[in-house]
Amino acid sequence: MSFRDLLADTFRTLWAHKLRTFLTMFGIAWGIVSIMLMVAAGEGLRVGQKKVADSFGKDIMIFFAGRTSMQAGGMRAGRPIHFNDGDYAFVQREATSCRDVMPELGTNVLVHSAFNSGLLLVTGSLPPFADVRSIPVSTGRFYNWDDQAQGRRVAFIGSDVKKQLYAGHAALGETINLAGIPYTIIGVMTEKDQDSSYDGRDVSKVFIPFSSMIRDFPNKPPAERRSVDRLLVTPRSLEYDDTCKFEVRRALGRVHGFDPHDEEAAQCWDTVEDTKAFRTMTDGMKYFLGVVGVVSLFLGGIGVMNVMLVAVRERTREIGVRKSVGATRGAILGQFFAETMIIVFASGGFGMAVSYSFCALVNLLPMPQYFAGLLATWTTGVAALALLGTVAVLSALYPARRAADVDPIEALRYEAGG
Repeated sequence: MSFRDLLADTFRTLWAHKLRTFLTMFGIAWGIVSIMLMVAAGEGLRVGQKKVADSFGKDIMIFFAGRTSMQAGGMRAGRPIHFNDGDYAFVQREATSCRDVMPELGTNVLVHSAFNSGLLLVTGSLPPFADVRSIPVSTGRFYNWDDQAQGRRVAFIGSDVKKQLYAGHAALGETINLAGIPYTIIGVMTEKDQDSSYDGRDVSKVFIPFSSMIRDFPNKPPAERRSVDRLLVTPRSLEYDDTCKFEVRRALGRVHGFDPHDEEAAQCWDTVEDTKAFRTMTDGMKYFLGVVGVVSLFLGGIGVMNVMLVAVRERTREIGVRKSVGATRGAILGQFFAETMIIVFASGGFGMAVSYSFCALVNLLPMPQYFAGLLATWTTGVAALALLGTVAVLSALYPARRAADVDPIEALRYEAGG
């Protein structure tokens, strides 16, 4: 029998048993849809959570000055620590496992524009702040190293600040007065979601170079004049997180005379640890949903197996007739294999199409803050199709092999007697 004749015979057989073919295809398609939607939901939750977390900062540690809880160098515990504007440069040299070490200083300032005014938070740091803290640029630019080196009075404003001070007017290139000091707006921030902060939402801030901040808006007494509010630190990679954290405390301990193991003297909000905990949680949810999907897949596989076993059993007489007229064992197995593969690929393709279409429709809807939608992956669909296809092929070929080995007369007598 040629391949063309085999396909024609296969399609005739499938059409002759429409209900059985439909039930088999439905079982495979349902299993694929179930696991793809489960995994897509888990992936959407993971990506959504990560997107919100990244809006605050990328693998960042924030060090706050505290009070010593241990005696060191003959000095008592309970002594207040104050970071100053020169600490970051020393820490950067000493903490080799850290990529960025930046000071940050902020204060509320009365800000005036040509159209409106308001009491806003003005914050100063170094140029890498924009990348580390995920500050997206809508128009213009963030301040650079030349601005920092020359202490230029330039400002980058948040999206809410732009709305408040300029409404529908253009802000780029305009002059705003920060406590009576003129600053030129060089950039405007893109609006972003932010679920965590240590001093307020970024969209409501005015950002200026650290050199300008420490000169024009230093901390007021009783704080030290050259003090800073905190240090922002990023490790070279996630593997250096703990080492970087210790090296920062060790360097600060040398400057301010406290034990490097004294976590209260230099308190740290480690978003890297938060990221790891979050990743563990979302991976767990993803795996849980995947397991639920696999269970559904196996239930579908059992249904497919039952249908295929019954189908082969019902066709024992057909097998006997074909063998009696000269059909070989290989030809019989080939037809069953062709029928099964057609069913698997047709129903698998249909299941994947339904899954992707449903995901696309759902993703057109507004999504909650922590959910990125149903993110289906090809690997999940292919794996599900391969598993169910294997089940279907084995379910068909095993009984077909047994039936093909039966003597034609016995096969005819068996089915006739049934």
